[in-house]
Amino acid sequence: MWNNSRGLNTFRRHIPQRLAWWVASAPGGNVIYTDLWYSCNVTCLPVKNSASTDAVYLQAVQATMILSTILCCVGFFVFILQLFRLKQGERFVFTAIIQLLASLCVMIGASIYTAERESFTEESLRKGGYGSSYVLAWISFPMTVISGLMYLVLRKRK
Repeated sequence: MWNNSRGLNTFRRHIPQRLAWWVASAPGGNVIYTDLWYSCNVTCLPVKNSASTDAVYLQAVQATMILSTILCCVGFFVFILQLFRLKQGERFVFTAIIQLLASLCVMIGASIYTAERESFTEESLRKGGYGSSYVLAWISFPMTVISGLMYLVLRKRK
């Protein structure tokens, strides 16, 4: 697909910045893409004051998103385990509880980010718009709720 290394390097350098942003500065001038950990334009730097008590909201969003990812992975492995351990006709209740907890974490993280974005982003980012990762977080919330409810209804067949 890529015949030269220059094209591959350009792809590796620019695409992740545009796919992983939660907020982007307003168009015009220096465009900055920011996710939960870094602000990037040409180089990536940690989000300002992200380790301070001023950014406790950002730390809560980071924690809930990481926890939701861990819970989704644990839920998948518990489902695989329950496939072999449950008796015929039993429900995947434990897997459903884990998935519903993961959806709760996603909702809490995205809600905190929505409510507090103005307080922990730079002035140039306050005028910007939400990015693709922010939209993906809100899409993943109903998807994990639906997944949890499906596990709740699902019964093991022979």
